[in-house]
Amino acid sequence: MRRLTASLGSAIFLVAAPGTVAVYVPWYLSRWAFGPPFFGSMLTRALGLVLVAGGVFVLLDSFIRFALQGLGTPAPIAPPARLVVTGLYRHVRNPMYVAVLALIFGQAFFFGNLDVLVYGVVVWAICHVFVPIHEEPSLQRKFGAEYEAFCENVPRWLPRLRPWRG
Repeated sequence: MRRLTASLGSAIFLVAAPGTVAVYVPWYLSRWAFGPPFFGSMLTRALGLVLVAGGVFVLLDSFIRFALQGLGTPAPIAPPARLVVTGLYRHVRNPMYVAVLALIFGQAFFFGNLDVLVYGVVVWAICHVFVPIHEEPSLQRKFGAEYEAFCENVPRWLPRLRPWRG
């Protein structure tokens, strides 16, 4: 039953938080209308598609892991009971934030929209401040030495190529 509750909570939070930040706001800013491609190159549109596809995959994988392995949700009101250090978490500590940023920047590049690009920079700055000031200390208190070892071996933002096997 715990997995079912965690799965439902994660699905609701997925639509509410990343759905708003990574889908609704970029749509609101761009109406998903094409502007001229960045740098005059259609390769930027291809890069945008790759970022969006990768972002969707990483976000869904991370949410599923939180529900099924962590037995909780990414929402602060129902956090995971267990620290998730499998899958993409073996490469980067914050795959959900990375995925959301990939979705935003992907849309900016795909649609050639400078407003969405600027919005992505603002979201990145907020994440870059919020994670070390609030989220990491909370996880340190909750998971102790296990989280400390995770932080020592897995980078916060830029994925390591070889997975951590801790």
